[in-house]
Amino acid sequence: MVERKPAKKGATKSAKSTTAKEKRYEGFTAEERAAMQDRVQEMKVAARGADGENEVLAKIAEMSEPDRAMGKRLHAIVKASAPALSPRTWYGMPAYAKDGKVVCFFKSAEKFKTRYAEFGFSEAAKLDEGGMWPVAFALKKLTAAEEARIGALVKKAVS
Repeated sequence: MVERKPAKKGATKSAKSTTAKEKRYEGFTAEERAAMQDRVQEMKVAARGADGENEVLAKIAEMSEPDRAMGKRLHAIVKASAPALSPRTWYGMPAYAKDGKVVCFFKSAEKFKTRYAEFGFSEAAKLDEGGMWPVAFALKKLTAAEEARIGALVKKAVS
């Protein structure tokens, strides 16, 4: 009778563990990590009671064209359409809040390297329309028609 020695720990690797290492999750993108870091800074600034409007205008000023022009115009539209909303930044984006909750925001195309900017609404926006409604809009440019539609949506969102 031949006596077998017990295998050493870790002497063999299963196919499953080798495959798992090959398919490793790389985590968040650099843009996503930057947005999270922006959010941490925003929470610190809010705790100090800083002026949200200055923060929003500074973020817009950092944008490159055409996002900067759209950001300035959207800021004016939101302020005119819903003066009750408070400007603030949210994950590094210009946003507008009511009672501390973000209602709408502007995401520049540059922020996440997309081909268009977005104007979006959070769940705090009162835009419910039946069983389905849009919560974000792609923006390539702002014409009078888009400006009017955004103004009407912002008014409805805070009603």
